[in-house]
Amino acid sequence: MRSRTPEDLAGRCPRCFLPSPLCLCAELPSIPTRTELLVIRHHKETLKSTNTARMAALALPRCHIVSYGSPGQRFDASVLEDDGSTWLLFPDAQQTVAPEAEKPRRLIVLDGSWGQARRMVQRLPGLRRLPGLKLPPPPVDSRRLRRPPHPDGMSTIEAIAGALAYLEGEDVARPLYDLHEKMIDRVLASRGRGPAPSCDEDDGD
Repeated sequence: MRSRTPEDLAGRCPRCFLPSPLCLCAELPSIPTRTELLVIRHHKETLKSTNTARMAALALPRCHIVSYGSPGQRFDASVLEDDGSTWLLFPDAQQTVAPEAEKPRRLIVLDGSWGQARRMVQRLPGLRRLPGLKLPPPPVDSRRLRRPPHPDGMSTIEAIAGALAYLEGEDVARPLYDLHEKMIDRVLASRGRGPAPSCDEDDGD
């Protein structure tokens, strides 16, 4: 698969998984947030170079990724324990957040294909009990590395940025949107579909 990274990371940065000449680590922002983010990532996303949750976690000090569905490894459902201040970022959540609801301390984000995310919710009762945050659809001209299965689809880093814009304001979200654009540029350059960035370039899914 084109977006799968070799397990030995040959020729790639071990943090951002991009080819070493296109590494983004030196340009990563550090974005402080009031909200804690827990990303539950389907294990099939772990080695994909187009996985944007990885990049989001590198830029967000309060973002943590846990793996789901790894063969032979039981998921630790204790990470879903809620003190009454956790929301789930998922458009088909059983209960949606009321407009006047107090902002959460923690946001849980599902990282995987649409089918993988739905199965996580079906198989993890702790997720079904959480209030769900649904975002508006992204602009039709949004750039991305994978084609979403439906118009409301977006990458994980876009979804996190949209949620943070709602919870904490556009100024917090903007660096994540910019990082998404930089990642798209670098991945396309690695595939020979765009110019390679120069060492002093300040740009950057």
